[in-house]
Amino acid sequence: MAVPKQKQSHSRTAKRRAQHKMAAPVFNACPTCHEPRRPHRVCPNCGSYKGSEVVAPQAHDDHDH
Repeated sequence: MAVPKQKQSHSRTAKRRAQHKMAAPVFNACPTCHEPRRPHRVCPNCGSYKGSEVVAPQAHDDHDH
């Protein structure tokens, strides 16, 4: 069984862990309505995906719940 011969230093451990960070979410413009949306997802504004309407767009009701 492979076992490390020496203890890994704090510096090496920190260098490895420096890559474990969160990335900001990516947004692209919807080709139909040009609103920002996440890639490979249905547009929440117009309800289209790949140029065709997949879901009926949500009506924005401004009322309190």
